[in-house]
Amino acid sequence: MAEYQNIFTQVQVRGEPEWGMDNEMNLMEERAGSPGFSTLLGWLGNAQLGPVYLGPFGVVSLATGFAWFFIVGMSFWAQVDYSPGLFFRELFYLALEPPAPEYGLGFAPLDEGGWWLIASFMLLVSVMSWFARSWVLADQLGMGKHVCYAFASAIWLFLVLGLIRPVLMGSWSEAVPYGIFPHLDWTNLFSITWGNLFYNPFHALSIVFLYGSALLFAMHGATILAVARYGGDRELEQIYDRGTASERAGLFWRWTMGFNATMEGIHRWAWWFAVLTTLTGGIGILITGTVVDDWFAWAVAHGYGFETY
Repeated sequence: MAEYQNIFTQVQVRGEPEWGMDNEMNLMEERAGSPGFSTLLGWLGNAQLGPVYLGPFGVVSLATGFAWFFIVGMSFWAQVDYSPGLFFRELFYLALEPPAPEYGLGFAPLDEGGWWLIASFMLLVSVMSWFARSWVLADQLGMGKHVCYAFASAIWLFLVLGLIRPVLMGSWSEAVPYGIFPHLDWTNLFSITWGNLFYNPFHALSIVFLYGSALLFAMHGATILAVARYGGDRELEQIYDRGTASERAGLFWRWTMGFNATMEGIHRWAWWFAVLTTLTGGIGILITGTVVDDWFAWAVAHGYGFETY
């Protein structure tokens, strides 16, 4: 009998490697890699590594994703004249910038934004292929498409930043550069240029859902760990056959907040909060510059902000 496990200890159960279920398409033989175990990764999730099934969409996604990574990396490498020391020193400051405004939506010379266009195309194909892969795998396993829709919400923000809004604005220069600090600088300049994003109500909603997601996931994760000794980690069983773990968890939150979500409902709460983070954020970015030119002036006109003298 295992001793009680607390937040600092975790039992890593290991038996024969799990290969998963097969189906009428006989995908078992297409799975790659020999299953192994990782004690380190076992602290974060299941300790088993592999096997992996990529499929055609997975292969396309990895290939084009590597092409994007290679183009951006070689651009950074060339900017420091292929010096390893300079590369590691300047890595956080290096950038692959989109074409300048004078090129509009046209193709720029390679060293003036052309590489950014090629890299962005590769990244777009990679992300969309991975989405297609997640959809196909969920369909083959008879799962709901909840993961796919959540991924689509993140893709929406990605598309707004790098494709939809630049097209509506008529210039690739409106897109985000590749690079760590340059990305942050773009965000800061974007806010300053369009009158402070803090006055953008969709930006405010995005932050609410972002912090709300962190709070909900922390509350839920902590609750399940707290009742794991009563079988709370077997959440599906607790959903259709409520046991002492569910009762204790529900009682705790009724005492704490006056009400509690169900073992199934909390996952819907968390899913919606997470999805709405990028969904509302994308809307806020999309209408900036296309619909609203100055968020502070808009806020003042609508009683959302106030001028100070």
